[in-house]
Parts: sequence; structure tokens; C-alpha cells
Amino acid sequence: MTASETFLTAFFALPLGTFTGTTDTRRYVVSRRVMAAGKSHKLVAHELGGPDYVSLNLYQTRNSGALLRPCEMSAYKVTDFVIALRPDL
Repeated sequence: MTASETFLTAFFALPLGTFTGTTDTRRYVVSRRVMAAGKSHKLVAHELGGPDYVSLNLYQTRNSGALLRPCEMSAYKVTDFVIALRPDL
């Protein structure tokens, strides 16, 4: 599986709506939304009790496939975060 496929699999496995989860030892409140009839996705995460923040948009296009657009942070940060994130049960 490619890094892109790993990211997409992890992203779409995350619950919709607002939930809490953990990456390494950090806890986050996370919101994942679907917009534009499933063509656009937004994820925002705030570290509980800490300063970290993660935000991204993911666009599903017919011609280019999935386009990741991190919001003022590196693609590495958001992909690493999504892959490592474990939602609370």
C-alpha cells in the first residue's frame, strides 16, 4: 500500500462528527465533516490541554483523485497525524 493509500484508508476510517482520540501520548478533540455531496472533506483537531492544532481539506476529484490541502501546515504533519490517530471507543 502506498503512503497515499495508507493516509486515505486511515482518514475514511475516522468517525464523522466530533470525537476524541489519541496520537502517541497526546489527546485531541477532532471534527470530521463531509461537504459538497462527498467531494470535499474537512478535519480539524485541537490538542486537549495543549497548543497543537491540525487542519486539512481533502478534495475528491474525477481527474486528479484525492487532493490533500493542509491548512497552514505541512502535508507531512497532517498525514502523520491522521495515520497515528486512534479514536476513543
